[in-house]
Amino acid sequence: MSRRSSLDTIPDVRDGLTRAERVVLYTLAELQVERRGRNVPTAMLYGRVVERMDMSVDELQRILQRLGAARGYGG
Repeated sequence: MSRRSSLDTIPDVRDGLTRAERVVLYTLAELQVERRGRNVPTAMLYGRVVERMDMSVDELQRILQRLGAARGYGG
């Protein structure tokens, strides 16, 4: 598990995404391919995200809400 840095919370100038948001989106895309387009349960997404970076369940929920993906992902 990687350690969190204060730089992880600064949005990238290219698209405004933080590192945590980028990890969530990348992981979600991977899981959707694995599941052949079916909805990804939030618990499954969380399990895969924490393999890449330290994140609380609340933080994941906030990111999903901010990105507009909270509905339809089997929370």
